[in-house]
Amino acid sequence: MQTFLISISGADRVGVISSVSGTLYDAGVNLADASFAVLGEGFEFSALGEVEASVGAGDIHAALSALACLEDARISVEPAPYASERLERGAVTHIVEFSGGDRPGLVARMSEVLQNHNANIVRMTSRRTERGGTDDYRTRFAVNVAAAEVEVLENALFNTAGSLGLACEMNVARP
Repeated sequence: MQTFLISISGADRVGVISSVSGTLYDAGVNLADASFAVLGEGFEFSALGEVEASVGAGDIHAALSALACLEDARISVEPAPYASERLERGAVTHIVEFSGGDRPGLVARMSEVLQNHNANIVRMTSRRTERGGTDDYRTRFAVNVAAAEVEVLENALFNTAGSLGLACEMNVARP
């Protein structure tokens, strides 16, 4: 068994996930972790895919390149430099969300607070939308934080968000 890191970015279209996941399945790829996001008018897909030794990166790349929905997409299939099993720090314990006006450095500042309290960011999403002529910015972190750090982290996040004029929520993640 071998593991590949599969990365695709291109113009967003309806059916991309269905086409990509079906093609990977047909090529003998078993998806371990996978992620998909719309980014502006484009998309980004990344996954760790496990395959039998008889399936090579070139086979996977060729199968994906044949998809009409991936015309002009950037496709990369490389041996994964790390194992596909998640460590404990990869389990999401809390969801932290900030909202308010767009602020330069917002993601950097809030992720720094998380790092300072040993919270591992497992997933992050952010989006900017316009509401009534002003930008509304929402950032969501799915994090792993030790129980002993939760209260101190929550206070630090709320204080930092308040200093930036942002609303903040921190909730226990559902299992």
